[in-house]
Formats: sequence, C-alpha cells, structure tokens
Amino acid sequence: MRVAIVHDWFTSIGGAEKVTKELLELFPSAEVFCLVDAMAPKDREYILGDRETTPSLIQRLPFARKYYRHYLPLFPYAVEQFDLRKFDLIISSSTSVAKGVLTNYNQAHICYCHSPIRYAWDLYQHYVEDSKATNRFGMPIFKLILHYIRQWDYISSQRVDHFIANSQNVANRIKKVYNREASVIFPPVDVHNLGVIDQKEDFYVTVSRLVPYKRVDILIRAFKRMPDRKLVIIGTGPEYKRLKKLMGKAKNITMTGYLPMEEMRSYLQRARAFVFVAEEDFGITPVEAQACGTPVIAYGKGGLYETVLPGDTGIFFDRQSEEHIIAAIKKFELRGVRFNPYEIRQHAMKFNAERFRTEFLQSVNSIINYEDARFPSIS
Repeated sequence: MRVAIVHDWFTSIGGAEKVTKELLELFPSAEVFCLVDAMAPKDREYILGDRETTPSLIQRLPFARKYYRHYLPLFPYAVEQFDLRKFDLIISSSTSVAKGVLTNYNQAHICYCHSPIRYAWDLYQHYVEDSKATNRFGMPIFKLILHYIRQWDYISSQRVDHFIANSQNVANRIKKVYNREASVIFPPVDVHNLGVIDQKEDFYVTVSRLVPYKRVDILIRAFKRMPDRKLVIIGTGPEYKRLKKLMGKAKNITMTGYLPMEEMRSYLQRARAFVFVAEEDFGITPVEAQACGTPVIAYGKGGLYETVLPGDTGIFFDRQSEEHIIAAIKKFELRGVRFNPYEIRQHAMKFNAERFRTEFLQSVNSIINYEDARFPSIS
C-alpha cells in the first residue's frame, strides 16, 4: 500500500510528535506531509530520522518557521493543497488541521485525533481572554477568525473515514463536536527508557509546553505561596517570558526551558512528585513520570482520569486554583511515603509503544478490510 502520513507541524517534541514517530516505525515507506517543518536538528532526527517531509506553502512565508501560528487563517487552505492522489491510505495525526486534507472516494483516511481544535471549541473563551491574542488581531477580527475555523473544522471532520481517539475523553469530545464515533487507542509512551529511582529528592516537577491552557501560571502562584517547597518547570513556549516575569524573584522556583530527554528523565526520576494543572486530552508526560516511579498530583479532569489511579499512583485536586494545588500538596505530603515507586511504574507499563503498534495495526487492518477487499492487509 502507498501510505501518506499528515502531521500538523514539526516544531518541537510533544505527544503528537511521538505518535507520529511510532506511525513512521509502522509505515517506514510512508511519505510525510506537514504545515511547517522547523525542528531543531537533534529533535528532528529523533522523530523523523533522515526522512524528508513535504511542508505546505506556509513554510515559504516570512518568519513562518518561528511564527507559523500567526498564519492561522491560512491553515485550512494550506492543508487542502496537498496532492495525495497517489496514496491508498492517508493517516492524519491531528490536533489542529491535519485531518482536513482532501481525499478521493477510493482512498481510506484514518485520523488519529489528539483533540478537536481546542482553541476553537472548548478553550475558545480562554483564548479570547488571552491579552496577547486580542492585542494582535483585535477582538472582533480574532473572534471572526475562530468562527471561520470552527465552521471549517466541522466540515473537514466529515471527510475522515474513521476516527481513532487518544483517550475516551477525546472520543467524547469528537462525538460532541463532530457527531462522529471514534475508537480509542492510547498513545505510545517510551516507558522502557524511563527507569525508577526509589530515593526521591525534595522538589516537585512539571513538564509542559508553555501555552495558556496548560495553566502553569496557577502553579507558579501556588508555589510562590509555599516558599519552603521547590518547583522545577521544564519546557518552553510562547508563555515563557510572561511566566518568567510572573515567577519574579522566587528562589524556590526554577524554569529550565527546553531540556534534552536525558536531562528531563533525570528530573522525572528524582522528583518527589509530578504536578500537572492542565485539563489534558491524554497527558503523556504524567505517564512518563509514573514510568519513573514518580507519583502524580493533577487536576482531576480530562484524560488523566484514564492514566492516573487516585490513591495508588497519584492524587487529584478538583479545581484549577492556587488553593486547591496547595491543599493537594499538603495532602500528598501527609501520605506521600506510602506511594510505591515500583507499583507506580508497573501501572505505567500498560501504555508502552509495543501495545500502541499492535492495536493500531489491528485497527488499520479491520478498517481496510471493511472498506475494500482489494487493499492488502498490513503486517
């Protein structure tokens, strides 16, 4: 079979990129399409190896490699310009517009959906309130753009033949937003390269893209109120400067920026607990923390309900607020020594990459065989 893999953009390593890495392991001869390919060389080698990609017209626009998000109104048009006529199977790994490619009646399009476009749907009001967004476009224009994106997003969702969601949480969202059914395959986590250190050190850690909905600002405010407890924030993103300013002179908080996997793994292994405030679609980094034997303290909503066992591998707090984070930290410290690092890791092992590959191939084969018997099964 001739296979195309369509990914939103390659700019940094996140959960969606790790999924695409596994898809390329399954389909090594697949051709790769994306809006923008602007990864650092080392990150690109880890995800793509020596593969070439076919980027969209946005890649050629001024400053697009760094400020590609500014071209949001062009995303739908750009993804529809890919010529995929020669392929039998199209797999889109989509958290934004990748699922919107145009296909023919004799092609199968499977979308592994990380989420419907969150800034256009469930996080719309949050992004409207974000001062940077409203200052950049002006409030009326910004709302009009997202109105257009919502319309296109729904229309393009009807082009997909089969949806696979990364969690039941996202499957529910797909049903709500697109009125489409989706099977569930948890994303792959590289648990085998994440060993346990059972002697934990006296600091908390979070790993996150620094974007508004991750709510790292609440976490910083909470720890500023707990100067005797240390927090390490790993990650970068458009919110980095604002969060650095918010952190101020707090000596108990460290922002590392981007770290290579080896250094990030060391923090995850040694931390007393992993703290997470976002309402996440699935949440790969909390699973990575658990694979290191590190318990998770998280907002109890979204995909983490499917990956964290309250009382066994972590604890939840009910609201995204400083007070609830502080209360959860104190609750954890009262019973934190009772968490068993090896039992936590054992739970995380069920999210391994081998399981993802097996389930994904089974799903593709059943879809292809149902769609058209002339397509050979994939093994």
